[in-house]
Amino acid sequence: MNWQEIDIYVARKDGLYLYDANKNVLNKILDEDIRGATGGQDFVKDAPINLVFVADYSRMGDSPKESKDFYSATDTGFISQNVYLYCTSEGLRTVVRGWVDREKLGKVMKLKENQKIILAQTVGYPGN
Repeated sequence: MNWQEIDIYVARKDGLYLYDANKNVLNKILDEDIRGATGGQDFVKDAPINLVFVADYSRMGDSPKESKDFYSATDTGFISQNVYLYCTSEGLRTVVRGWVDREKLGKVMKLKENQKIILAQTVGYPGN
């Protein structure tokens, strides 16, 4: 269907960014460090990068919610697997995390009602 419904947010020490795939750039959307809000594990607040995969249901037309949930989760799986492959090729470490207070994080990120957090993924260095 080529909905391209998944947005990738990048939480870093210097703020929150939204990845623009067409231009291959990060656009800053918040100046605050929200890494600690991206998951329940202690390490997320100190990780160099926490990715947050957000589905924008408004891009998915009139599909039933069940289909939107399924396809956005599936597409996030493909994207996160590519992050795993890249991290392996570059000697980085990564882990996908489902333990996320989605409601709290959505408020911190100022997400709209039609946006749904699917997963978070931490990226860091070996030994950290």
